[in-house]
Amino acid sequence: MASCKATDVVYHAEPPPAGKKLRELFYCAHMLHSHIAHFYALAAPDFVLGPMSDPAKRNILGLVEKVGLSTGTEVIKHRAYAQEIQAVIGGKATHPVCGLPGGMSKPITEEERRDFEEKAKSLVEFARFSLTLFNDLVLENKEYLDLITGDIYSMKSYYMGMVDTSNKVNFYEGDIRVVDPDGKEAARFKATEYLDYIAEHTEPWSYLKFPFLKKVGWKGMVEGKESGVYRVSPLARLNAADGMATPLAQAEYEKLYQTLGGKPVHATLAFHWARLVEILYAAEHLLELCQDKEITSPDVRVIPTATPDEGIAAVEAPRGTLIHHYKTDENGIVQKVNLIVATAHNYPAMNMSIRNAARGLIKKGHEVSEGLLNMVEMAFRAYDPCMACATHTLPGQMPLEVIIYNSRGEETRRLSRCLRA
Repeated sequence: MASCKATDVVYHAEPPPAGKKLRELFYCAHMLHSHIAHFYALAAPDFVLGPMSDPAKRNILGLVEKVGLSTGTEVIKHRAYAQEIQAVIGGKATHPVCGLPGGMSKPITEEERRDFEEKAKSLVEFARFSLTLFNDLVLENKEYLDLITGDIYSMKSYYMGMVDTSNKVNFYEGDIRVVDPDGKEAARFKATEYLDYIAEHTEPWSYLKFPFLKKVGWKGMVEGKESGVYRVSPLARLNAADGMATPLAQAEYEKLYQTLGGKPVHATLAFHWARLVEILYAAEHLLELCQDKEITSPDVRVIPTATPDEGIAAVEAPRGTLIHHYKTDENGIVQKVNLIVATAHNYPAMNMSIRNAARGLIKKGHEVSEGLLNMVEMAFRAYDPCMACATHTLPGQMPLEVIIYNSRGEETRRLSRCLRA
């Protein structure tokens, strides 16, 4: 969708209203399937089974065993519903082929709309069930709530997310808003202005760049108001916004901040709760779009006629803000590309979150167990990162070298794989 919107600008072709709504309907389904997969497969096992539980059980199968087969069936069914909607509109659920400069490749039929509407109604109820499950299994467990709100997984930063004209969360279009660690608006800009607000630092030890707020500056991987480090994510979107645009999600948004002590929330593990609030919003908005009479209009595309040149656009990907920037020649052949994906925006913060968790959990004289290391990983998993997206590389292997030093700076062990001589 970021690419679709950027090529609209490249070709100076504004999609008609039905084309925009169909894109947004498709995109709500995408957010649903992605968020459902992350919460139930990657996040929930840590809380439902416990972060120190046997790793052979601490997975989606162990989760289903704990919460019951019927719940597991509902998870699989509703994620499939979201993907089926994407497949009908996009030709296929993953790597769809529906987006074109100026709109969409084809409209949907009334029969398809009715099918989507029934799926959307079911998805709303599933989202409500998921929040109830989270409340019962996590929020009612003092140990888990203390883990979420404790210092180990807390980090003060700026937050970035897309908002509509009422400052409500919007996944598809709007302004990009940034709030500071105190929750005050620090910036608000169009995607086309991103280079005035975001810069990228580099380090020799990483393929990934380190984005930071240009007007604050790069001060290294430190937290607080004087550091240009910011975060994008479901929680960042909620922190950057003044609310949700649908009633049920708004009620859950208010509950989140009431429970966690007000805005902004700096608890990294609260990303998971925010993700569930967004599942409800995406389901509600999906239903709204399915019930819009214009959604079956055949007028879903404007054919481009202008000479292509340059385009910048953004959407809120499941993991956070996603920016695409293309420059082409007069034939539409790409000459320059810049992508800042959500995982890249979060890269400085991810490093800091892992460091803080390790410092808080690993103590002298205590065994560094698998469960303890998993709790360090929980700081990483909360961001739902995609390293291949962020580094723009897919080598088919993961070269890695880990060097372990003692407190005197002496190397004690070296582990490596897939390294060339």
